[in-house]
Amino acid sequence: MLKTAENVSWGHPDKVCDQISDAILDECLKQDPNSRVAVETMGGHGKLFILGEVTTYADFDPEKIAREVYREIGYEDELEIKAYLVKQSSDIAQGVDLGGAGDQGIMVGYATNETTELLPLEHVLATKLIRHLEELRADKNNQLAQFLLPDAKAQVTLDGEKIKTVVLSTQHRDNISTEVLRDLVIKEVIKPIIPAYEQVFINPTGIFLQGGFSADTGLTGRKITADNYGPQIPVGGGAFSGKDASKVDRSAAYMARFLAVEYLKKYQAKEVLVKLAYAIGKKEPVMSTAMVDNKLIEITGYDLSPQGIVDFLHLKEPQFKNRARFGFFQDFLIT
Repeated sequence: MLKTAENVSWGHPDKVCDQISDAILDECLKQDPNSRVAVETMGGHGKLFILGEVTTYADFDPEKIAREVYREIGYEDELEIKAYLVKQSSDIAQGVDLGGAGDQGIMVGYATNETTELLPLEHVLATKLIRHLEELRADKNNQLAQFLLPDAKAQVTLDGEKIKTVVLSTQHRDNISTEVLRDLVIKEVIKPIIPAYEQVFINPTGIFLQGGFSADTGLTGRKITADNYGPQIPVGGGAFSGKDASKVDRSAAYMARFLAVEYLKKYQAKEVLVKLAYAIGKKEPVMSTAMVDNKLIEITGYDLSPQGIVDFLHLKEPQFKNRARFGFFQDFLIT
């Protein structure tokens, strides 16, 4: 069976927007842990727009935060930035104030024993390629680093347990030939992660000089499949970035992943699929199930209210820009 997954670098336009939205959330939580935040970022062609709903005591400058994140990623061009932020709707707040979910939705958690990360292999490999590329770009002593620019994507196709195809597109400077770049990327990026494969494509169109917002638009939450488990696993709810943890799109998805890992270990299972569903303004989920090796198990013994999840996973602490960069399900600090 063929399986394919992709992931993108920090400098991909959509991921830039994720990081800006989550950096704004982090700043709000840093000053006011009870902040309500729902921030969307859209950028492209020299312009960046920040829109959303924020109820907080925090004093912050969204435009300054966006510029800092943009520079930190590695971009040097100037952006015209406009921010339009208002308070959270009172219709939503009346339910959230009482501890209810900030929206309805279905959230999915997944774990598999096929990798040490407990994630699908094709997803892990695509992610590792991107992470390694980022590491090399930051290593000024590496030969490849002098040619790399921030925008990049990786994709891996499996045929059973064999690596059938590897695709890696990376933005680069114009002082390197296509052939030399290809050889360096294969040697420095791909081979250390995937030593053997049937075929490889490096920058399949030939060159990749223009990237980021200069070439494409970006939008918060548009890489939801890569941010979860890859396309083989169903995606529930919505995107994560820019949302505080009263939004179950984020907090319940994190809890679903935690539960999937817990049940995988508890039952020594091959794979676990957890589903949680909520009604806006209500504390308890309307559904909470775990499919453990195709056996349906009802989830018990956990506080699955939004506040219970927030407390259990410490989701009022600033942490979300790093999750947007390194993986949304990493390193939960359990009570």
